[in-house]
Amino acid sequence: MAYKQEQITPYDKGSKQEQVRRMFDKIAPTYDKLNHTLSLGIDRRWRRKAVDALGKHQPQDILDIATGTGDFAMLMARRIQPRHITGADISEGMMDVGRKKVKEAGLQDTISFQREDCLSLTFPDGTFDAVTSAYGVRNFQDLDQGLREMQRVLRPGGHLLIVELTPPPRFPMKQLFWLYAHVVMPLIGRLISHDDSAYTYLPRTMEAFPQAEEMEGILHKAGFAEVEWHRFTFGISTMYLAKK
Repeated sequence: MAYKQEQITPYDKGSKQEQVRRMFDKIAPTYDKLNHTLSLGIDRRWRRKAVDALGKHQPQDILDIATGTGDFAMLMARRIQPRHITGADISEGMMDVGRKKVKEAGLQDTISFQREDCLSLTFPDGTFDAVTSAYGVRNFQDLDQGLREMQRVLRPGGHLLIVELTPPPRFPMKQLFWLYAHVVMPLIGRLISHDDSAYTYLPRTMEAFPQAEEMEGILHKAGFAEVEWHRFTFGISTMYLAKK
């Protein structure tokens, strides 16, 4: 099944996967600054809540898909203190920033990075206690295939944690957020990242991405037996926690 966000691309040429890689390589140096600026720092609270929900299950071997610059992996390392976290991404530019941050934080023994295609992971079945993705799965070229791969590399009883940006469902936040996402976000993003497309593309994928009950059904279809979801801050961000 094709989902709306799979048809949205940041540029005009190449597969979605290739375009997304190019986009993140380009905006990598300013990505962290823009994330915290555009969310007014609230994204840190969302990440902490999601990590603490996963931490209750005490995973020891974690795969962080679309790890980007490693913020989520570093937060898990500090709050969950697992044995090891593998950060996987298609963008070497993003991971290069992450490697520097991890080394500066003294977390290089806990976190490692490697380039991976989320639709065809190189890990054997049942490798990890948990698979996570913070603000990354809406960029998948094939959402169903990506979720099946995440389910495949999980051990029986393991957990999938997804955190995604989502439009608020109710007035007036829905209308206010539309204005912010379509006017303020592209303007600030363009000024700081010097990319005319990235911060127009990101709000469009956020609006098109399956939400709430629809996403719950998609996760069940991918092979997850138990799925729960929670909205943060008027529904601007949503957490999905699923068990294999």
